[in-house]
Amino acid sequence: MSPLRHILLVLGGVVIISGIIGLIFSLINKKTVPVIEPLPEIITPEKAVMGTSSKVIGYSVENRKIESFSFGTGARHLLFVGGIHGGYEWNSILLAYQFIDYLNQNLETIPTSVTIDVIPSINPDALYAVIKKEGRFKITDIPLTTTVGLGRFNAHQVDLNRNFACKWQPQSSWRSQTVSAGTSAFSEPETKALRDFVNITKPEAVIFWHSQANAVYASECTNGVLPDTITLMETYAQAANYKSVATFDAYPVTGDAEGWLASIGIPAITVELANHESTEWDKNLAGIKAVLRTYIGK
Repeated sequence: MSPLRHILLVLGGVVIISGIIGLIFSLINKKTVPVIEPLPEIITPEKAVMGTSSKVIGYSVENRKIESFSFGTGARHLLFVGGIHGGYEWNSILLAYQFIDYLNQNLETIPTSVTIDVIPSINPDALYAVIKKEGRFKITDIPLTTTVGLGRFNAHQVDLNRNFACKWQPQSSWRSQTVSAGTSAFSEPETKALRDFVNITKPEAVIFWHSQANAVYASECTNGVLPDTITLMETYAQAANYKSVATFDAYPVTGDAEGWLASIGIPAITVELANHESTEWDKNLAGIKAVLRTYIGK
């Protein structure tokens, strides 16, 4: 065999051996990528109907927005309202925003048959009179001392909770004071905004947050308390550990929002927090959950 032929045979063997070694290493180091079939998305009834939205439902005397926040898409509406007395009862507004935050984080708690509407502040001008700030606020925005009653009335100096069409009179009372109830029922843009929202959504029940009587009150106008209102009052009060009061008789009240709702057949209650500083969140969340449970399956 010639030297050249010998060299070529040796080189060929080296190439073959190198190829075999490379193939072995590639097989050892090869990563197997499993083929995973995508699972079909499971749409629960809750997930299928959940939705959140917000909109401006009106404007105040001083042209501040009045907003509503809606959660869920059920046919039955439950309405929660804070801040009808503005900065004077600022904790009722803060409670409403806490509820909005809770709903955003716990959409699955909303019964599929229900839409929850929240109006955190129906009297934004009166809130601004106290905190000098637009929109949402924090406790640190509240002045350490305020004039008694400051921020209760709207920019026309009307007590909005005397401006609704239930036994309306041009003057009404708050504690021992005589207060303006406007020039006619629904003379104020804020009460018109709530009236129109109610007429559109037709809520099955309305819960108002106020302070500071530490009780839950039923509503009535001229035909007594609706049976469903008593149920609503007792359900919330027992779960939240507030006393329940079927009839408010501390002083005469005319033109209140809850009474107007009663006059058009909508159960409404007033939840009075114990003071002007705390939202009593845990208590009120218990009351809210109890109310929601009564609407599951309706």
